[in-house]
Amino acid sequence: MLKVKVTTVGNSMGILLPKEALGKMKANKGDFLYLVESPEGYTLTPYQQDFEEQISAAENIMARYRNTLRELAK
Repeated sequence: MLKVKVTTVGNSMGILLPKEALGKMKANKGDFLYLVESPEGYTLTPYQQDFEEQISAAENIMARYRNTLRELAK
């Protein structure tokens, strides 16, 4: 468990994340991180929660319209 401190950043509040945490999340300057709410509180993650659902929907569409997409690609 890492301890972080809430601090003032301009007119807002923020936290500074240690390099160790950023390294494990493979996050760099300019990347987006997501706060995901759960019954236990919040989780900070570099992954968009609904991304997997979006990929599944895209794969379904590509499977149903495989021939159409193939013709459009010509």
